[in-house]
Amino acid sequence: MKILITGFDPFGGETVNPAYEAVRLLPDTIAGAQIIKLQVPTRFALSRTVLEAAVNEHRPDAVICVGQAGGRSAITPERVAINLADASIPDNAGDQPVDEPIRKDGAPAYFTSLPVKAMVQKMRAAGIPAALSYTAGSFVCNSLMYTLLYLIDRQYPAMRGGFIHVPYAMEQAVSKPLGTPSMDLHQIARGLALAVEAVVENECGLTVNR
Repeated sequence: MKILITGFDPFGGETVNPAYEAVRLLPDTIAGAQIIKLQVPTRFALSRTVLEAAVNEHRPDAVICVGQAGGRSAITPERVAINLADASIPDNAGDQPVDEPIRKDGAPAYFTSLPVKAMVQKMRAAGIPAALSYTAGSFVCNSLMYTLLYLIDRQYPAMRGGFIHVPYAMEQAVSKPLGTPSMDLHQIARGLALAVEAVVENECGLTVNR
């Protein structure tokens, strides 16, 4: 089994992004699956292009995109992506779409095909805070998740895909208001590895566990 895992570069004035920093810490093989790691830019248009090129090149069995959700206190697999780009801040290219569809020919929303409940259960059983999320927002994270699921719907029906949001890294919280949630990068990476294990274990029954 081959799994592509992506993480974003820093954005919004941050010097690190825990998404890719945690992805970098993952081993090259998890539960027998080959792990392909990819950094994607926090840019609406370019992130979609980079993801599509990687999918076409590697033809993975599953794709997990990872992004930062500052303010969340748990690792949160996303259940749905919406066909909307509506940015409260500019992306790293200065683009700030308002009320724009991601794909004019796409569905209003797509649901993940990853076993998100099993992923959450596996992380929580290991003592890592995790929960399902029903909103990936409307910034680049949602855009990338929607693009992935659109590709699966139109071109790669056998491929599984979805998105995981992670909290701030602990070093980021130093400059945030007191009480801002954060998580150690190694703990985030451990949670992601467990999520991958759940994907591998549920390969034959993913739709049951969504």
